Parts: sequence; C-alpha cells; structure tokens
Amino acid sequence: MRDVAARAGVSTKTVSRVFNDDPHVLPATRALVEQAMRDLNYVPNVLATTFRAGRASVIGVAVPDIVDPFFAAIARAIEDTARARGLSTMVTSLGDDPADERPAIESMLGRQLTGLVIAPVGTDHSWLQRWREHTPIVFVDRAPVDLETDTFTEADESGAYTAVEHLIARHGHRRIAYIGDIVHLSTETKRLEGWRRAQRAAGIEPDEALVQSHVSDRLAAAGALDRLRALPDPPTALFSANARSSMALAHVLRDDPVPFVGFGDFPMADTLAPSVTVIDQDPRRLGRLAAERIFSRLAGGAQDGDVFTVLDVRLVERESCRVGRRD
Repeated sequence: MRDVAARAGVSTKTVSRVFNDDPHVLPATRALVEQAMRDLNYVPNVLATTFRAGRASVIGVAVPDIVDPFFAAIARAIEDTARARGLSTMVTSLGDDPADERPAIESMLGRQLTGLVIAPVGTDHSWLQRWREHTPIVFVDRAPVDLETDTFTEADESGAYTAVEHLIARHGHRRIAYIGDIVHLSTETKRLEGWRRAQRAAGIEPDEALVQSHVSDRLAAAGALDRLRALPDPPTALFSANARSSMALAHVLRDDPVPFVGFGDFPMADTLAPSVTVIDQDPRRLGRLAAERIFSRLAGGAQDGDVFTVLDVRLVERESCRVGRRD
C-alpha cells in the first residue's frame, strides 16, 4: 500500500479509501491511485485486514456432509449470499460422530469468523454460548441442544405426518414402516413423532417393531428390509425419514418395489423407475435465510432476540407411493 501511495503521490489512507470505494475521493485522485494499483499489480493484504478489523471476512459453514446434495445446496446458498456482500465462505464436513463436532467447529471459530452457520450432529451445544458473545451463530435444518440461538428448520413433524397420512388415506396402508438414520437428531425425533401421530389420527396404534434406524447406505437398507419382511405382520409401505435413506432404499427396492414416501427430494428422484414421492424441502432458502440473519446481526438490526423459524414443506406425489396401489 505504501508503494502504491508513493507512486500515486497520495497517502496510504487515500489508497485504502480508493480500494474500499469511498465516494468522497476526488475522481482525479481515484484515477491516479487506480493506475498505480494496476501498474504494481496491487491486491490488499487480507491477513493484515483481518488483524485490523479483529475478524476475518469469512462466513463459516459446518454441515454433516458437503457431498450430500441437501447440505451442498445450503452451503451454496450461503456462499452466494456472502459473495454478494464481498465475503467468502469456509466449509467443513462434520461427519456423523457427535464427538467430532466440537473440535471441528472450534477450529473454525478460532479463525475469528464473521459468522458461522451450523447443521449440527452433536448432542450438546451449550459450550457455544461464550462464542456467541462476539460471533453471530445460526443453526439450520437441525436445532441446537442446550443453546438458544437463531435457528432455521423445516416442518419435520407435520411433513412426516403428511407423508404417512397420504399412505393411509390415499392408498389404504395400515402397516407403514419408519426407515431413518441417526435417531438423536432433532429432525429424526420430530419425523418419528409425525409417523406416530398420523397413525394414531387414523385409529392405528404405531408398532415400534416397524422402526428401523441407522439406514444410511445400501447394505443397511437391505438389512432393514430383510428384518421388516421377516416380521409376522410385515409392512405394506415405507416412510423414509431422510434423503440419504431414500436413495439407499430406491436402489434396494429396484427389483422388488414397495410403496414408499421419502422426506427430502434428491437428484434424479423424479427420473427413477418408479419415481420417488417426496416431502419437498427448500435447502437454498434455509441457507439464504441463515446468511441474511448473520448480516442482520452484524448490522445491529436483529435486536428482537433469538428467532426460531420453521419453514413449510410440501408433498410431491410421484409413482413410488402407488406401487401395487390398493385403490
């Protein structure tokens, strides 16, 4: 910056004002500085800027798996929103083990982030309270445990209710299995409750023998189906509680289809044979709202306390719920 200032015959403060597009710099002075920048191939020292400002110009994003299409869409929406404001993003995958969550997130927070968005896998987030004093933290998709902070989730319980009620009322099923993954997550517990509530509303007492968890790949899906089919009164339909389980089920059911509805759309769900009926989510909206909440906090415009926002979901009917239909 000193070199640019010397070449243009101005102060380093004027160079900084030009780079930050200060409208009060005279046009002639701006032209001199910009030419000097081009001549010297000047770019700002981001590390020095971080030290002066006390925080990096980076939004952190921590999700279970960046390869998962749902979480990838959330991360991309955050990135797009941050880029529009001149910030970059730093993304990490937390994995499935709750014990890995805190070290991964603390490593990111130690970089003095502008803000952090988390789709959690852990079972305790109270330790984040001290970080919230100087860093905006927003949770998406899954609610935090033992921490009150801004959170954006979706209608997990009512979405599951809609899926199961559809199988009961529209297609006549009364033995509907629940296929899920990590049972301690708030998304899973609420969707499981929706599965139960829809059956009770139809006069059906939920059979816990129909609940299969930790179904995250094809091998686990095949094992879950084997156990369900071995029951004295096996299910006639399935409710899959997340897109990862649904993708595994779609492969395993290819040669021996069973009616099912999945929570969460996924790539090619509409082109499979049969195409998969889903409860459709909007991960890009989740990511955009989370990023906007961080900027609102930074601007001092979010003084209404922590917000817990639940976004609506909707049923998208395709072919999988009509396999061997009864009506």
